[in-house]
Amino acid sequence: MRSVGPVAARGRPYKVAVLTFHKCINYGSYWQARCLVEGLRGMGADVVLLDHESASIRREEWRCALRPTLPEPTIRSDFPAYAEKTRKFLTAFEKLPRSSPFPLEQPDQLAAYDAIVIGSDEVWNLHHPWYGGYSIFYGAGLPCKNIVSYAASFGSQDAAEGLAGHWADQFNNFAALSVRDENSRRIVKAAVGHDPELVLDPCLQFPPALADDGGWEEGEPYIALYGHGFPTWFSEAVRQEADRNGQRIISIGYRNHWADEQRLTAGPEEFAQLIARSSAVVTNFFHGCVFALVNGLPLVTAPSAYRLNKVRDLLHSLDAERHMVTEYSSGQVYQRLLVEPPETVVAERIASLRRGSDDYLRRSLAFQR
Repeated sequence: MRSVGPVAARGRPYKVAVLTFHKCINYGSYWQARCLVEGLRGMGADVVLLDHESASIRREEWRCALRPTLPEPTIRSDFPAYAEKTRKFLTAFEKLPRSSPFPLEQPDQLAAYDAIVIGSDEVWNLHHPWYGGYSIFYGAGLPCKNIVSYAASFGSQDAAEGLAGHWADQFNNFAALSVRDENSRRIVKAAVGHDPELVLDPCLQFPPALADDGGWEEGEPYIALYGHGFPTWFSEAVRQEADRNGQRIISIGYRNHWADEQRLTAGPEEFAQLIARSSAVVTNFFHGCVFALVNGLPLVTAPSAYRLNKVRDLLHSLDAERHMVTEYSSGQVYQRLLVEPPETVVAERIASLRRGSDDYLRRSLAFQR
């Protein structure tokens, strides 16, 4: 890895750019980008998102946004709702602080920055269906002396696969390396010979401050359901427990036929508010777990194979493994997890990792104290 670049001269803001998947039609991708930018601004930096453009990736994003539950087909009547959800994301993207647009394949067009932060999200996942294989996310071609990663992940790319020599060599572009999960830590360590630092996802490190729009849910408490493709054993167990307690289930962003209500048009802000105001969270997504834990809410998760690495490692790092169930978990487990908030140790682990993550950012970005 390269040595850390110089701090910004006194008298002008420290200019930082964040390179991530900031325009995915995905709640987690949006919020991790926004939280990281807002968090770094709170630390005193002048921060923008690097606004990379690709027509082919934009088409893939919008195609997925209209058929988000694949391989389960989208029913025709849901297309208008998913289109409205997409428009809300596009409006939210416009409000994010961004650099001038540039082609994804031409990072040399960028202006000068004191530091570039790559992450979080699955920025190093070579198996990502449309971002996989773009070397810019490994720092290649970026005109900056201080490139660091923050909470980067390989996602579904398992450590057992290893990393080809070409990609391993790209870590020489970085002055400092950090990851958000154990799977990614193992891959980086095998590539560079030493451990990267383990830090928190930006949504846990810099929890979002939500505007009070007065849109509080009326009526009885509800369970927030986030994700799709849940196994039958899981949906039946959650449904049974919700019926026993007389609770509604509200599905956010994706159709789940076993929910009482479908909020398919929810934008990023509405997603965060619906989670925060729920009585419990049921999810198979990484950021569903993140938003439940940062709000101190009861949580039950059964991650899909694609998200297993991320969810498993998140819960392990926070001493929250009990929130992940299997086909063999009893009804009593669901009964307990849907009413009991995370144990005190979870908040303690988050607080400890926040201190370490803050220290990593200040060291690696060479902020003036």
